[in-house]
Amino acid sequence: MRLFSPTGSPGGVHVSGTALIVTGLVATLAALVFPIWSYADRAGTGLDTLDAQSVPTAFGPLSATDRVFLTKVRLAGLWELPAGQQAEERAPSRAVATAGRHLVEGHTFLDARVREVAARLRLGLPNQPTAQQRGWLRTLTAARGAEYERQFANLLRRAHGQVFALVAQVRAATRNTLVRDLADDANTTVLDHITVLEATGLVDFDAAARDGATASPPPLTRPPAPPGPAASPAPVIPLTPTPTPTPSLTLPPAASRPRS
Repeated sequence: MRLFSPTGSPGGVHVSGTALIVTGLVATLAALVFPIWSYADRAGTGLDTLDAQSVPTAFGPLSATDRVFLTKVRLAGLWELPAGQQAEERAPSRAVATAGRHLVEGHTFLDARVREVAARLRLGLPNQPTAQQRGWLRTLTAARGAEYERQFANLLRRAHGQVFALVAQVRAATRNTLVRDLADDANTTVLDHITVLEATGLVDFDAAARDGATASPPPLTRPPAPPGPAASPAPVIPLTPTPTPTPSLTLPPAASRPRS
């Protein structure tokens, strides 16, 4: 059968075929150009993300990861220091009581350091543990005897393992001198705590490995609020109103005096 154009000529086939070819070329060109345009215009990748989430300070840029780090150091002390005090008082074995003492002295030191750094950076810090951390304290309070010691060693070991990974990330990449010095102190203290917790002989390393494999990275898309005027948070409130013990261990010194 012969096809005809609206005018009656057989040229209709040629015209419609040309239109299809032109339409195809336009669609192909658009498909090639659109990804390039959309990628170039997209925010939140690579260095753009780092710059967008960093704020300037007198001690160097303060990134979102830096702020997450300071917050996590403070939160660690808010529940691990009371947990250490509880272990000193309740642990049946000497090894667990010793681990508790290391936690008390190490987090007393680190909490003072992180509050000093946050004050100089004008960064607000939390003043109570998270709901999850309060749940861990309740778990320890409810446990007794050998079960208490097992829960203590594994809860604290897993928590320190997560913080240890963040410390390494911050120490390797931060551009802020105060944060870098704090990361040095945190590295020494957290490694000491991991060592004494493992020395109890109660750590489940299979569970620790699974926890490390499934742990998610710090949430950089919604970091803590950028620095601004904020009062220094109150000191850590002990689990029981007992006097802070006089340190008997040699605490790691600050990496260096904060630069002015």
